[in-house]
Amino acid sequence: MSLKPEIKTQLPGPKAKELLEKDSKYISTSYTRSYPAVIERGEGVWVYDVDGNRFLDVNAGIAVCATGHAHPQVVKAIKEQAEKLLHYSGTDFYYPYQIELAEKLAEITPGSQNKRVFFSNSGAEANEAALKLARYKTKRPIYIAFLGAFHGRTFGTVSLTASKAVQRRYFSPLLPQVVHIPYPNPYRPIFGVKPEKLTDTIIDYLENYIFKTIAPPEEVAAIIFEPIQGEGGYVIPPADFFPKLKELTAKYDILLIDDEVQAGMGRTGKMFAIEHWGIIPDIVTIAKGIASGLPLGATVARRSLMDWEPGTHANTFGGNPVSCVAALKTIELLENGLIENARVVGSYLKEELEKLAQKFDFIGDVRGLGLMIGVEIVKDRMSKEPAPQIRNKIVNEAFKRGLLLLGCGPNTIRWSPPLIIKKEEVDIALEIFEKVLQEI
Repeated sequence: MSLKPEIKTQLPGPKAKELLEKDSKYISTSYTRSYPAVIERGEGVWVYDVDGNRFLDVNAGIAVCATGHAHPQVVKAIKEQAEKLLHYSGTDFYYPYQIELAEKLAEITPGSQNKRVFFSNSGAEANEAALKLARYKTKRPIYIAFLGAFHGRTFGTVSLTASKAVQRRYFSPLLPQVVHIPYPNPYRPIFGVKPEKLTDTIIDYLENYIFKTIAPPEEVAAIIFEPIQGEGGYVIPPADFFPKLKELTAKYDILLIDDEVQAGMGRTGKMFAIEHWGIIPDIVTIAKGIASGLPLGATVARRSLMDWEPGTHANTFGGNPVSCVAALKTIELLENGLIENARVVGSYLKEELEKLAQKFDFIGDVRGLGLMIGVEIVKDRMSKEPAPQIRNKIVNEAFKRGLLLLGCGPNTIRWSPPLIIKKEEVDIALEIFEKVLQEI
């Protein structure tokens, strides 16, 4: 019999209130907290706060805990490695776990195994490495990114990010010569373009306007994209978009950087989301779900591309031995059933959310692949006017009932549970979600 959420105290509870007061004194105000959940421990799809309240987690620490919280096999691997070696900088020395993981990533990323890997600590660092590599190899100055994109918060990656103004405000000047173009959103097509014309409109805009006015293609180092926009609202492009974008970049020898930080590592029902479109990017960046919660980022490119001179790019902590071992175990678990579970259970979750959309007019769109699903909240389905206040109220009311959701984009609710989630647990989450929608 499945567990259920259990709320024993008012939220936040007494211990949580005490910690929240200290948090307000000592923690940076730049953090984005949606509700006062002070989590102490987790097990599977369940997390417990400091007051003993039990919550069903359907955000997985922002799509990080792919194997669930404290998966026993991952914990065992971490413990065993922690007793052997905690750190020995992999950019100055060698150790087997980093090499083993690099070999595995070369095998599982799209394309042949003829690849090399640069390790870092996060998605932003993985993208930063990709940017530097692209410029180093092409000697070209311009990057193209998409409106709605989120690639990180370093000066380089925030220059590519175009998700929310607050992420860029007062940080200029940023990296020069970054050009943003519209991302093809079938639910909100630009300029009233019909969805079936969306891909051709954007490709034509890029080639016949951007390339001919402000970004000559011979000066463009790379185009960076998320196969499914994450912070931008879990937006999925039309089926023909990435094949046509790949065709265009090949025409002008422009590198294609695939940011799989949120969509990768089995979340969409394939190891990497771009596999749904059948194209091979030049560089793949990975983080979040790669190591079941331990900090790790990876930048993967073919050997002929990643052949920069020693000392060109490095770091101290990237490819930490404990994180590498956790990643190897995570990948093993993904390949041995969790990716398929994400596909099957994700399809079920999406179908059930689509049924709820028929009942509630303020659900404008349900979209997603695998266990990466967005529910866009609007004032009404006819106008499609975004309703962020309603979205925020849904997220907060769900928290009070023991369901941990998160928003993304201006008005979307993201569903990104651990990939171990079962249908019975999905049903519990949906029951709470529907009750909240009814009350809203």
